[in-house]
Amino acid sequence: MKKLLKGNFISSTNIGRIRTTNEDSAIAVINNSGDVLLCVCDGMGGYKKGDYASQILCETLKSEFLKKKGFITKFSAIKWASDIIDNVNKKIYKKAQANDYENMGTTIVLCMIVKNSLIVIWAGDSRCYFYNYEKLEQVSEDQTYSNYLYNINEITKEELEVHEDKHILTNAIGAFPNCNLCIKTFSYEDQGILLCSDGLYNNLSGKDILSCLSSNENLNLKVNTLFAFANSNGGSDNMAVAIWEPIK
Repeated sequence: MKKLLKGNFISSTNIGRIRTTNEDSAIAVINNSGDVLLCVCDGMGGYKKGDYASQILCETLKSEFLKKKGFITKFSAIKWASDIIDNVNKKIYKKAQANDYENMGTTIVLCMIVKNSLIVIWAGDSRCYFYNYEKLEQVSEDQTYSNYLYNINEITKEELEVHEDKHILTNAIGAFPNCNLCIKTFSYEDQGILLCSDGLYNNLSGKDILSCLSSNENLNLKVNTLFAFANSNGGSDNMAVAIWEPIK
């Protein structure tokens, strides 16, 4: 039996304090069947490149999701999302071959709540966290060169946090002719969900993120506080968030 979802959701972006343009995009929507879609994309390639890549991916997913009349199973939801991302990947990759759009691409982290299941899909280093009032848990894995070095035991956890190649991605949408997506599924058990780009977590510790999320403020104030704290710590990049909070 499908669980009736009760929750609040929000998506927002912030330019930060250093960048002159905003290449991040975020969406948080619910369709007529009661399924939830959250997505954050962090564009790369510069003005009129990264913003195009992140926006076309988020807006295509949003448009198609709102048309969708539900999913039979979580596997049909995974296929639906994967097919759309793959199609957009091809468009971005093709456009990126032109001189004016060279090096264009975007990360993606997506979460759907469908039939008591949580589906997390990502490429790149935008993150998905689950949280409650006591714990913030990263459930995606950064696809970066530094994280690769950590996984093969070439660097320590401490070195990973400050590594000079932390920003170098090993995967992104539009970087290759065919996309390679990471997919995880979970049971939905009233988890809070935070999706965010690296502009947030590189300027704000996990402890401080949880402190903001576990307050009794509404979602608008929580997001504004996250951005304000990150900007006070340097605001070195664009930031995007998409959040789901259950009502119990």
